[in-house]
Amino acid sequence: MSDKLKELIKNKYSTIIRQSSSCCSSGGCGCEPMVPGEDYATQPGYTQDADFGLGCGIPTRFINIQKGDTVVDLGSGAGNDLFIARRYTGEEGYCIGIDMTEEMLNKAKENKMKLGYENVDFRLGDIENIPVDENTADIVISNCVINLVPDKNKAFHEIHRILKPGGKFCISDIVIEGEMPDEIKSSVEMYVGCVDGAINKKEYTDVIKNAGFSDVQIAELKNLNLKIPETGNLKSNEDENFGVFSATILGTK
Repeated sequence: MSDKLKELIKNKYSTIIRQSSSCCSSGGCGCEPMVPGEDYATQPGYTQDADFGLGCGIPTRFINIQKGDTVVDLGSGAGNDLFIARRYTGEEGYCIGIDMTEEMLNKAKENKMKLGYENVDFRLGDIENIPVDENTADIVISNCVINLVPDKNKAFHEIHRILKPGGKFCISDIVIEGEMPDEIKSSVEMYVGCVDGAINKKEYTDVIKNAGFSDVQIAELKNLNLKIPETGNLKSNEDENFGVFSATILGTK
């Protein structure tokens, strides 16, 4: 990931923490207003202080996390998905969150202290170079983050490396179909908002398979009605040759 782009993303997500408001309500940070967040309130282990409305799915809903599992959450933010995973792993498991934004990590650690979890660990790091030993994780999850990584091939090779043999991932992410309009390609806001960094759905699954994963499947696919900030046009509605989707994808090492 380029240093300039990395700083843009860090600044965007740092602003979310400093404003202490949900992305869904602030209208100018993270994936909003391009990507509507999921409703987590009914999920076991949900922690309101960790929910900033930054996801595009609920990956823990589609993968069978067992008691005692080691779970790694890539782009863990304030801990929302990881705390839900902790509900399933119990005290016997181990939950690791990776994020490159220090403000997010500080918020996640604050939430962890409030919850009293001793088997949850948050680490500073990039998805292209995950600070986790090989063959460590039973489960890897991620929510609307890998679309921000230019080198998705490297990201999925890293996921493959840290998973145990037979380990699984479940990732919610943004994918596209058709040709991306120039308005999106030229928009930094749309990149940081999870859209311009997205790739074609088939290309995405091909990257996963090329990293060595099997049983790759799309568990959920939702068409998103997204506005381009500069124009306000609903391109995913009006352009029949282009669509933006939230996809939750599973795979096995």
